[in-house]
Amino acid sequence: MPSSTVSPTVVEQTSEVEQTPGVEQTSGAGQYERTERTTPTRSRDRASYDRAHIHAILDAGYVCHLGFVRDGAPVVLPTLYGRIGERLYVHGSTGSRPLRAAGEAEEPGMPVCITVTHVDGLVLARSAFHHSLNYRSVVVHGTARRVTDPAELSAALDALVEQVVPGRAADSRPASAKELAATAVLRVDLEEVSAKVRTGGPNDDPEDLALPYWSGVVPVATAYGAPVPADDLAPGIAVPDYLTGR
Repeated sequence: MPSSTVSPTVVEQTSEVEQTPGVEQTSGAGQYERTERTTPTRSRDRASYDRAHIHAILDAGYVCHLGFVRDGAPVVLPTLYGRIGERLYVHGSTGSRPLRAAGEAEEPGMPVCITVTHVDGLVLARSAFHHSLNYRSVVVHGTARRVTDPAELSAALDALVEQVVPGRAADSRPASAKELAATAVLRVDLEEVSAKVRTGGPNDDPEDLALPYWSGVVPVATAYGAPVPADDLAPGIAVPDYLTGR
């Protein structure tokens, strides 16, 4: 999805590893280790394994695509995500099949692939073949496990809310016990991760430069409209400051 201009989150997201309640975590160097699965077969010069760069791409969005295999067939589902340190949390329902397949934290879990993409520009070349997109993307390979620790689950749910609207978790009613029972969160450790980025203009062939067709980039960005109050909002409740700057 296109990039957004949201402010820093209350659940602080940095390139450093943060401690998730109930979970011991360790940090690595400034680069994720390259693996066969994280090495692209095309345009390898666009790949990045820089930890801070990858975190920044993840933190700029809130919708991911969760891929897994169900009954021998591939399935890809769009869903919300949040990041705390070196862990990605994916939202779901306790009734969903992938969440049930992931099992408890002690179980082997479910192999998954998670992708996040921001489109930053439409690249128009003189030839149809060389049209492209400017983008930032991250691919995460790993094993998804159901979050069961109450403290970690609470932190993960706050992170999901903060990923979408920074400042909102502290400005809303926490989930009730009934709501928590109906909500499931998957955890995926950020270990096998890569980014891929394209910037710049079109790559026209030299023999096409004299053709009479417009060539260039159309920038793409997310724009938020003015907040619309609920019909039953009590008089006197003002729009929160964290929404006015979006």
